[in-house]
Amino acid sequence: MEKSWKEAIKKVLTESVIPLHYTEISGQILSRGYYETDGATPAATVNAQIAASIKHDGEKSPFIRVGRGVFTLKNPPAASTVGLPASIISKKEMSTLAESDIELSDSIIHSFGMYWQRDLVVWRNDPRVYGKQQALSKPVDFGKQKGIYILYDHHTVVYVGRSIDRPLGKRLFEHTVDRLGSRWNRFSWFGLLDVTQEGNLREIGLNTSLASLVATLEALLIEALEPPQNRKRGDDFSAIEYIQDIDPELKEREIQNTLRSIEQKMQGGS
Repeated sequence: MEKSWKEAIKKVLTESVIPLHYTEISGQILSRGYYETDGATPAATVNAQIAASIKHDGEKSPFIRVGRGVFTLKNPPAASTVGLPASIISKKEMSTLAESDIELSDSIIHSFGMYWQRDLVVWRNDPRVYGKQQALSKPVDFGKQKGIYILYDHHTVVYVGRSIDRPLGKRLFEHTVDRLGSRWNRFSWFGLLDVTQEGNLREIGLNTSLASLVATLEALLIEALEPPQNRKRGDDFSAIEYIQDIDPELKEREIQNTLRSIEQKMQGGS
């Protein structure tokens, strides 16, 4: 195991034959056991570590940005030069990439979840809606998230709504008991609130440009409509996707049901 995030990042990039997105880097760090963390935002931490190195270490930084959120080593091993030889990148281009990388994101959407299952949430007036950046990271409760959500009947959109005056969890709960109650089994959401390293939601000031607003709208339409000719979410869409995590209460129920089943089988066989 490496002693720091930075060393773990270097190890992953050294082993990769292509540049990697910071979410891929963090995923490989955790899955390969190169570094351990109980934080809720490992991907964001990796991005911040690389950006800080590029900003503060300058020419001495081992990293270089080759695309939006995509990085490689400035002087990679010979096997890692596939796709982007370091020799073709001038110092001026390198400086421009570094400066653009450390700029604060002006995206209005900071996190999102796609096609989450309705039956993995315990529905109540103030439900907990759990998600993770990656399988091994700390779960985050998005019940208080604000933004836009989509309800699906499998993969067919049946409703689009907003959660501003009432948070995401409460709005979704209302749709379990209103006219839409029997018409949806999955949902997606796009959140305005940022996620801290501790796994809390926070509101940050909007600093968006017209280009970022257009990119966000494009990405939302692509995610909702899934047009077959679009291969990506949209240029400059920097929100982080979270995978759904089952409510701990449901996990406990499953354990208790399993124990009762075992107990009944044992009693029946005695």
